[in-house]
Amino acid sequence: MLAVSSKCVRLSRALAQNKRALHDLTALPSNKPIIAYGPPGRSANTGHIATVFGCTGFMGRYLVAKLAKAGTQVIVPYRDEDEKRHLKVTGDLGQIVSMEWDLRRPDQIEECLRHSDIVYNLVGRDYETKNFSYEDVHVRGAGAIASIAAQAGVDRFVHVSHLNAAHDSPSAFYRSKAAGEDAVKQAFPNATIVRPSIMFGYEDRLLNNIAFWSIWWKLNHMRTKVRPVHVMDVAQALANVIQIPSMPGTFNLPGPSTMSYEYLLTLVSTVTYNPPSRAPVLPKRIALLLAKAAQFVWWPAISPDEVIRRYIDDVDVPGDWDKFGVTPDEIEEHAITYLRRYRSA
Repeated sequence: MLAVSSKCVRLSRALAQNKRALHDLTALPSNKPIIAYGPPGRSANTGHIATVFGCTGFMGRYLVAKLAKAGTQVIVPYRDEDEKRHLKVTGDLGQIVSMEWDLRRPDQIEECLRHSDIVYNLVGRDYETKNFSYEDVHVRGAGAIASIAAQAGVDRFVHVSHLNAAHDSPSAFYRSKAAGEDAVKQAFPNATIVRPSIMFGYEDRLLNNIAFWSIWWKLNHMRTKVRPVHVMDVAQALANVIQIPSMPGTFNLPGPSTMSYEYLLTLVSTVTYNPPSRAPVLPKRIALLLAKAAQFVWWPAISPDEVIRRYIDDVDVPGDWDKFGVTPDEIEEHAITYLRRYRSA
């Protein structure tokens, strides 16, 4: 009797889990129904299919992990076979589908997104290369992906820009980001454009760079003001977009606090137990000359445009975190997690 009772209990639980409610049904702008089913968590199925261009980058891996963990099937476009291997285990069996692509191949772009109901464009470069300029990646590339997504009937398009994107910026990087937003809006008028500030995390170019090359963060006498934001918070905000049927517009995602480079250098020194850097403050002209000379090495080095960006403060605009249901964390709460490895034995 006990065995039969336990089987009945398991059967009733299984039937209860398979019941569907009204919140399991979502209607997209094209009136296409999305039906979620299965137990909550990694083995769930939200019914959504998402393509994440730029998934092998800094923020892309965290967005893919959050989408896959919720039960969304994620299309992972990649250029290098070794760059996408770590994404395979972020989702359940069959939830991570990798496809090779090239930014200059419209047919491959269309193949990657034709079955998706939401497309994320995270493609970006901090520096130019001989193969790809800022214009190629941030403007032409973003416009091409948005245009192909619109032609393929994709319901939602999410484009990641930068908080400091402006047409009149002295930085070519920020100017190209602003031009990329215009290209996306023209191709996909209902696109969701997200503008995060500089991000910190395990593989960031902020805390790790300060710990290694503090001299480049002393430019402008360390007076430049930034609003760093946790990459996990930005990834969560982007992942939450999939639950919203329509969200057109431009949204700013800055960090909760504004701080100077001097404060960040002190924070890194305090957390790592290393004495403050005694490196001199380089004049802007000297820093630009050194950055130009560094372009002749084969490995990525600081570019002249990065030097210019070290003199630009983050814009003072209110954040739109409430629209995504996320509360951003302060950098002090996570600094020890990412900087502990720089402590001496």
